[in-house]
Amino acid sequence: MGLNLTYGLGQTPIDEDEKADLKIKTISTRPQLDAFEQVNIAQAIQWSMSRKFNRQTILSVEFLKKVHRQMFCDVWKWAGTFRKTNKNIGIDKNLISTALRNLVDDCAFWIDNQTFPETEIAIRFKHRLVAIHPFPNGNGRHSRLLADMIATNIFSKKPFTWGNSELLGDDATRGAYISALREADNANYEKLIRFATSA
Repeated sequence: MGLNLTYGLGQTPIDEDEKADLKIKTISTRPQLDAFEQVNIAQAIQWSMSRKFNRQTILSVEFLKKVHRQMFCDVWKWAGTFRKTNKNIGIDKNLISTALRNLVDDCAFWIDNQTFPETEIAIRFKHRLVAIHPFPNGNGRHSRLLADMIATNIFSKKPFTWGNSELLGDDATRGAYISALREADNANYEKLIRFATSA
């Protein structure tokens, strides 16, 4: 049957080799894929909310991989595995491990030195993580869950609301999210923070 995907605003195309690692062979369209992934993601969110993770655990490259695996393990064989090709977004595939180590170290420094307000630390982490784009698919959703985990586990705050959207469609809410990410690309995080905390 094959997986025939269309891509919306800011979505990263999945390579043919990556598509071959789809576990559920009856999936053939983007809405079907989104639905199966959302079931897996809901389970991962429940897993994340039913446990308390310390800062040292969250700020590790292995944990970043583990969270992605929890989110997508029922759908993709490569869940939790770094991408092996370059994409239309993200750094060179050979630099992913180093960039993630730098990110978790920087985040620890921000926390220790109160470099930014707590909410901004979580959002900066999310933005850098999605900019690195470590995985073949699901980087936006993965980075948002990690921001939520930093907020709840490290700072004892509520998870972000992210515009009360799963951000999968091409609607105005996703447009606002992509616009906020582009502002953050220019080191202006205010719009992304507002979006993350919007209802």
